[in-house]
Amino acid sequence: MLSCKKNGKSDRQSFAKAEQPTDFNYTKDFENQGVIYEVNIRQYSPEGSFNAFTKDIPKLKRLGVKVLWVMPIFPISETKRKGALGSYYAVSDFRQVNPEFGNIDDVDHLIKTAHDNGIAVILDWVPNHTGWDHTWIKTHPEWYTQNEKGEIVDPMDPTTGKSYGWTDVADLNYENEAMKSEMIADLLYWVEEHDVDGYRMDVAHKVPVSFFKRAIDTLEAVKKPLFMLAEAEQPDLMDNGFDMHYAWEMHHLLNDIAKENKNIDDFWQQLTKYDQTLAADHINMYFITNHDENSWAGTLQERMPGRKDIFTALTYMLPGMPLLYSGQEYDLNKRLRFFEKDTIPKTQGNYFKLLETLGSIKNNSKAVHGGKEKAALIKIDLNNNRVLSFGREKDDDQLLFIGNFSDTTIRTSLPYNEVYTDMITNSKVDLTSDNALTLKPWEFYILKPSNYIDFNLQIVPGTND
Repeated sequence: MLSCKKNGKSDRQSFAKAEQPTDFNYTKDFENQGVIYEVNIRQYSPEGSFNAFTKDIPKLKRLGVKVLWVMPIFPISETKRKGALGSYYAVSDFRQVNPEFGNIDDVDHLIKTAHDNGIAVILDWVPNHTGWDHTWIKTHPEWYTQNEKGEIVDPMDPTTGKSYGWTDVADLNYENEAMKSEMIADLLYWVEEHDVDGYRMDVAHKVPVSFFKRAIDTLEAVKKPLFMLAEAEQPDLMDNGFDMHYAWEMHHLLNDIAKENKNIDDFWQQLTKYDQTLAADHINMYFITNHDENSWAGTLQERMPGRKDIFTALTYMLPGMPLLYSGQEYDLNKRLRFFEKDTIPKTQGNYFKLLETLGSIKNNSKAVHGGKEKAALIKIDLNNNRVLSFGREKDDDQLLFIGNFSDTTIRTSLPYNEVYTDMITNSKVDLTSDNALTLKPWEFYILKPSNYIDFNLQIVPGTND
């Protein structure tokens, strides 16, 4: 086990000095049944503090949240800082806490409260670069990428040789073994000393897979299982220790379907592609927003005006894990400023109620298991490229999704004469004598049949594995 020391002095804190850890263990059931929630501490509350967020953790449990992904909690460099407060991803010290948010005891309290509520906590980690104030800049400049003049540089696009524009950070040199060892020691610190349950790795596609393999093997020798999320759409990362990656291609496709630039045929083509490129135990994270999308690409109202409900429901019904971003549950309708203080609304409306219902379905129905032991997904072909319908089933638990992804009212028929329960409204839908449904624009149903149905239509290859 690597020693957790810095500058010759131990950084260890016994749990007795903070809060005693609870008898909590992250389990792989979380991957099948859970929702992941991205925590933006700065913007979550007017106070922008750990403690202001922590008091709302029981509320997030009501939404079916099983994993909290906490955006970087570390001090932010002042040198070359963007905006008044800077980017979370310009880290100046991987073992300290940003005083803007609180202190280490507040972090321990957040983790313990999450564990008390049966929720795992993963920290957002920035392995590709550091801020310009990081101590490594002065003590180990060889740990950074340098130009022909010996100057440390910000991350460059290898195809053009030009800067990505991330001028507030310095690019790390992954040919340096000492840097990699120290990075792993810093990762170990939070697992050993503060009981974190894993990491979300920022821009994972820009860091060598071999480093992640070594780091995750080292971490899991201390605590297993951990939950590892890669900000990439890269199956080989999941072959080397990661549990889940971003379904970026599906995200962009859903945006196009919302604009009616793409249709349901394109959706099935994308699922077929995933079947051809992903192993059975690979997990997609499905999302319609996150911190980057909200701040830079636009709000849900901008990208999916009046249509977010159906796309939200779809992300819960697919074989994977759905993501919620801070403020999404409160129908956030503004782009949060990234480098400045902002805040989210806290008024619960119909969308919050929808997320509670979807979270309950995700937590309690085997038919939507989305982890390494996925429920089957069976295509129900209604011969209409604007209507999406499929069944999900596992261990005799079944659900059926049908939705109209267009601006036109459509009347269609399901191939099963059955009585269903509408899982969103908890009302009966009797299709025993007439199996036709009229779907308003962007309307959807999640239906539970009263009797077992042999879907037995077109099975999407591989999704029954």
